[in-house]
Amino acid sequence: MQSSEPPTQLLELIEKVSDQYPKQAQFPIAIVSISEQKLYAFLNAELIGSYPVSTSRFGVGQEEGSYKTPIGIHCVKEKIGEDAKITEIFKTRERTHKLAAIEHKEIKTDQDCITSRILWLEGLEEGINKGAGVDSFERYIYIHGTNEEGLIGQPASEGCIRMNNEDVINLFNILKISSLVIVKE
Repeated sequence: MQSSEPPTQLLELIEKVSDQYPKQAQFPIAIVSISEQKLYAFLNAELIGSYPVSTSRFGVGQEEGSYKTPIGIHCVKEKIGEDAKITEIFKTRERTHKLAAIEHKEIKTDQDCITSRILWLEGLEEGINKGAGVDSFERYIYIHGTNEEGLIGQPASEGCIRMNNEDVINLFNILKISSLVIVKE
């Protein structure tokens, strides 16, 4: 989904982080704004997509076991589900070949399904989102589809970044392994 001109502070953030991580900066970059519950995708500092998301209902935090969404600089470590059907459910990152029933109303269901695609994030900042007790990769922090699409746009996850299923498939096709993902408050 295309959006209007990105705020100047997002472009400044991309420039700063690209200087810190020049190898990853050659790939498309995503910025997750927790306050806006939005994900912005950029290629060469040009906005190529804007998507509503759902971050943790427990807030922001790095601690293992907190179920909070970690902030900071990450990259895509693994991409899972390239051939999965839209709304296909994953269990422990494995395809189940079962499709989720999508809830379009603002209702918390009994299931917290990971659907369609998984972008598994690795923290790049030692002591912030990488290392003992705060490691985003070891916490299994993903960008993924959800069966609770009606809750997208508000905090509702258990730490991950949820997206509408069509949107996560689109983002999966944009981002590469090593693409930077900046999660900011």
